[in-house]
Amino acid sequence: MSQAASAPKPSRPERRPSLLDETILAPGAVKINVQGAFIVDELEPQGENLSEDGAQHNTRGIRLPHHTAVVSHVALDIGGSLAKLVYFSREPNSQELGGRLNFLNFETDRIGQCFEFVQQLKTKQQTLNGSQPGELCVMATGGGAYKYYDDMKKVLGVEVLREDEMECLIMGLDFFITEIPWEVFAYSDTDPMHFEEPREDIYPYLLVNIGSGVSMVKVSGPKQYERIGGTSLGGGTLWGLLSLLTGARTFDHMLAMADRGDNTTVDMLVGDIYGTDYGKIGLKTNTIASSFGKVFKIKRQGESEAEDGSVLSNRDPQRADGSATPERAFAPEDISRSLLYAVSNNIGQIAYLQCEKYNLERIYFGGSFIRGHRQTMSTLSYAIKFWSNGEKKAYFLRHEGYLGSVGAFLKRQPRNWGRRNSFEESSKT
Repeated sequence: MSQAASAPKPSRPERRPSLLDETILAPGAVKINVQGAFIVDELEPQGENLSEDGAQHNTRGIRLPHHTAVVSHVALDIGGSLAKLVYFSREPNSQELGGRLNFLNFETDRIGQCFEFVQQLKTKQQTLNGSQPGELCVMATGGGAYKYYDDMKKVLGVEVLREDEMECLIMGLDFFITEIPWEVFAYSDTDPMHFEEPREDIYPYLLVNIGSGVSMVKVSGPKQYERIGGTSLGGGTLWGLLSLLTGARTFDHMLAMADRGDNTTVDMLVGDIYGTDYGKIGLKTNTIASSFGKVFKIKRQGESEAEDGSVLSNRDPQRADGSATPERAFAPEDISRSLLYAVSNNIGQIAYLQCEKYNLERIYFGGSFIRGHRQTMSTLSYAIKFWSNGEKKAYFLRHEGYLGSVGAFLKRQPRNWGRRNSFEESSKT
């Protein structure tokens, strides 16, 4: 999986004591303790690795060093492309107290393997977290919570509770913003991961959740939200078109190709039109004027030269006999980079327009489309900075693809668990 640029691990910021940092009661007298929660070093072993079966561990587990009681539920966010699983486990081969939240995703086309893994968790519950197999509960969200509800009940033989997708996304994001150090960061090419400390004054903000499609949600407070827009051109668009154009089989393979590509071979730039920049309106020479704008001209030129017997001038691959292969006239890496920029720029500009319309300054990008990928984050950040003249800021998360599943996981807890402000306020009444 593509990861964001590594950064030296600084010391964790001190957090002021709050009632949330004390033990919090959960259903059945289970106690959840989030004091000292932190993201586990990515180099630490995570136990089972199921990547060969189409599953991928996010090794950035969240350590809960002071939690000692039983957790008898897992959470699943089943989208159109990926199913994201969150579950709690004790530290493997360790005598230390506490445990961790683990993060795992499956391609939705392999949902059967996801259910099989949950079934394994069910049989291992006694050693994982102290609960009995029959006590397992699955908290499910996303469209697949409805599409696969009967299958989950039948295969797993456990209680399945379905939760609202948007509410779970927001609850998960609120938790990360307010509670987890070194989770939220701003991205730039010069400062790849500029971390934000957990904060309390988080509203209002815009959540841009990029999955197969894109949803844009204005969040005004806990459970106060409105979907204000979106676009059908999201991760599914990139995945689908690159599958057709490049033959790549996985999303991570597509991102890896984009890393190696040069979009200037297929995109028409401002410099291609003007021969220089257009400084009067703030357009640099390398600004993309038209995504894939060079393709028709270069392809037509190559076909004409092939008919005339001329030497190809656009790096077209050739057969053994020296003739051109028109359908592979452009490198798949270049196509990947161009399309990644096109989709990301479109999302960034729409997000900016929504912020202008609703007077929002902070934009959080979530969803499995991002995957800590440098070019994606750079493009989204640049789009927000460019269109807002630096007045608005884009933020990303290290667990950006798991907002919904974390929110569903928290749903099993009392209403205010994981929210510093609302918990403190309710405790005073």
